[in-house]
Amino acid sequence: MSVYIIAQINIHDRAGYDTYSAGFLEVFARYSGELLVVSEAPLVVEGEWPYTRTVLIKFPSAEAARDWYESPDYQALAQHRLRASQGNVVIVEGLQ
Repeated sequence: MSVYIIAQINIHDRAGYDTYSAGFLEVFARYSGELLVVSEAPLVVEGEWPYTRTVLIKFPSAEAARDWYESPDYQALAQHRLRASQGNVVIVEGLQ
C-alpha cells in the first residue's frame, strides 16, 4: 500500500535550509519515492496555513518511506533542516 509523507515546515534560516535543499534530491534519488508537491504558496481555502513550505512525498510502502527517512545519508542531511526550520512530518497510508 502506498504511503505519503506530509511535511509542514516553518523556515527561520533560509541559508541553512538551502544547504538541506541542495543535497536533498541526490539522497532522495536512491530510494523509491516520488516527490509530488513542494510549495511555498499554497492556496488556503479554509482556516490558516502558517507554514513557509509544504511537501508531499509518495512511497510504495511504509517500509520504503522509513528506509529513506532513517537512512544515515538522509539523517545527516536532515540536520541542516532541523537547525534551519521547525516542522511537522507524518507518514499516512494511502487508500490503495
